[in-house]
Amino acid sequence: MAPSEQPLLAADRPSSQHSDDRDIAEEDALLTGERTERRNGPKSRWAVWREVGLFAWALLATAVVIILAVVYQHEQASHHRPSAGPKPSGKRNMIFMVSDGMGPTSLSMTRSFRQYESGLPIDDILMLDQHLIGSSRTRSSSSLVTDSAAGATAFSCGLKSYNGAISILPDHSPCGTVLEAAKRAGYMTGLVVTTRLTDATPACFAAHVNMRGEEDRIAEQEVGYYPLGRMVDLMLGGGRCHFLPNTTDGSCRKDGKDVVEMAKENGFNYVSDRTGFDGLNLGSSVKLPLLGLFADTDIPYEIDRRTQDDIYPSLDEMARTALKALSDATRDSEKGFFLMIEGSRIDHAGHGNDPAAQVHEVLAYDKAFTSVLEFLEDGVEGVVVSTSDHETGGLATARQLHETYPEYLWYPGVLANASHSSEYLAKDLRSYVASKDVIARGDLKSHILGLLKDGFGVHDASDSEVESLIAHPTSSDYIFADIISRRAQIGWTTHGHSAVDVNIYASSHEHARPLVGNHENTEVGEFIRDYLGLDLEPITKELQDKGVLYNTLDTAGENVSWTGKLPAEGVLLDECDHYHGDFKRDLSAHEHKH
Repeated sequence: MAPSEQPLLAADRPSSQHSDDRDIAEEDALLTGERTERRNGPKSRWAVWREVGLFAWALLATAVVIILAVVYQHEQASHHRPSAGPKPSGKRNMIFMVSDGMGPTSLSMTRSFRQYESGLPIDDILMLDQHLIGSSRTRSSSSLVTDSAAGATAFSCGLKSYNGAISILPDHSPCGTVLEAAKRAGYMTGLVVTTRLTDATPACFAAHVNMRGEEDRIAEQEVGYYPLGRMVDLMLGGGRCHFLPNTTDGSCRKDGKDVVEMAKENGFNYVSDRTGFDGLNLGSSVKLPLLGLFADTDIPYEIDRRTQDDIYPSLDEMARTALKALSDATRDSEKGFFLMIEGSRIDHAGHGNDPAAQVHEVLAYDKAFTSVLEFLEDGVEGVVVSTSDHETGGLATARQLHETYPEYLWYPGVLANASHSSEYLAKDLRSYVASKDVIARGDLKSHILGLLKDGFGVHDASDSEVESLIAHPTSSDYIFADIISRRAQIGWTTHGHSAVDVNIYASSHEHARPLVGNHENTEVGEFIRDYLGLDLEPITKELQDKGVLYNTLDTAGENVSWTGKLPAEGVLLDECDHYHGDFKRDLSAHEHKH
């Protein structure tokens, strides 16, 4: 390197006296722009002081450059970091949509399926695709893989909790929810789902129990029998069995409480079938509060429901009914409404590893999302935010079927041939087996082949696949699902949940600016709270103060909390998972040899 190219404070300058003087002179010339004389001989006192001054000057200049760089980087980061965005100052509506169990691959699979089935170009994408703004990290307080209860608690309370908790914190204290706070602030509130209304996600907005399995208790709380009284103005979905006394056909309650009657006593109007739903005229004839229960348990998958449209309303129909009803009810109010809409059974299709069921569930959700956007185009200021509580199934749009090098393919056409879900075919098979005292093997095989042909469009079932269905009719859901997944070359890693980040969608980047980018799921709950201008602390305090008044005694005279039984001993509540040696080798035999 030439002398003029040496760093200002180079540590490896030549050590000779002549080179020292030369370097000092050259530095002086560089810094002052003036010519300097080159002199040989010992340094003068002036040269020494000049060297000290130059060193101090260079040190100061370096510090200034570093400070300026740090300030510049901070400004750049601030420029790219989403700001809070303008919050509406007047009346506003908040529609929060949950695509339970839907991960990014669900969108990719459904997009390609839709393009294939409808002959669309590759740039014809889902409505959700056009409103992607960020992603959410989903871990709970007890596991890197959350369940729906902890996931929805993050949305409803803006706080982390353990898997299984329904708006309950790891110390088993209740946390106030955005729905409860919205109701107390003067907003109207609603829940729309395709699963049971007592399932984890809807429950987290209007109930508080220690374990999500307490669905009987959740039903009572949702209609207002808990410390806060009635908080929900409209509920539409399934789960009728938890509202009916155990003396009634179709009930799944453990006791004789008639929660439908309890709801009516608390002011609810009640509809229970398609005829009753149609009488609501998509919301224009609704009288609030309203409880609508349209299935004993879950409303069927969309792929099956579409052939039973005269029995069950769709997610889109229920969403539009709720939007119209709540909008009309708040027309003359200074406050709008909060509505949670869940595409619940995307999750179930993931648990069942059923790709045909899932693409139709995602399309139904996308349709409801579109209807919400259309609603927001005309009327009161509002925003829709959509995200998932987690991904289910570990879905992959590719599958290696053999040990040889995998094909880079998957086949949406296989899913387009399906007219029913694996759940539907499995129920048919079990009913067929149960209806016969004795079944000839040939007849059973023929029935199975007919189900595969008519339900899946599968004509090449192997003997091993058919034999597996004959041998295991009670678990045939998974077998049917694997038959179609293999042919479509769709892969799954689990029948449970995964820890993959999930997408966030919104109607407006402007009003949902705080959710642009990657966030903890609790930040979604914080956004809902802030957008509606809510304070959850007074709700939390009221729940804790009044809760003791709702405790009961069991048959043994023991005090039972209104939030139900505690998790089983040993269940992790506030720490991450630890490896427990599932695949640890048994070394005992080896050790005995030595």
